[in-house]
Amino acid sequence: MRILVLNGPNLNIMGKREPDIYGKETLEEIYSRLKMRFPEVDFAFFQSNHEGALIDKLQSEHFDGAVFNPGAFTHYSYALYDAVKSVAYSVVEVHISNTAAREEFRRKSVIAPACKGSVIGLGTKGYELAVQALT
Repeated sequence: MRILVLNGPNLNIMGKREPDIYGKETLEEIYSRLKMRFPEVDFAFFQSNHEGALIDKLQSEHFDGAVFNPGAFTHYSYALYDAVKSVAYSVVEVHISNTAAREEFRRKSVIAPACKGSVIGLGTKGYELAVQALT
């Protein structure tokens, strides 16, 4: 099984950015944990601060599923919504923080309706739960 783990804007500075909200774990540490926890999965990891690069990655290769943390694009990117809808594989949306308990603008995901499901507010453990949902 080949799973894409896709991360959007500002997630490249995880571990440094607002650790009280996002924790101290880096993306590399999350990736390492996923590879150890799911050795049978062939992972592709990608992060970009650019919407078009995320769309290109979603549409670039064949995957059996994707774990997607769109970051702030969650709340307004209909282009990413369309990209998720356009692929033939399931996508699970992940958010480290509980977006429902944050600022009003963070409470709605325009991408969620295109996804198989969402894991929200369970910290970086959400990535593992999303992979479980896909396997």
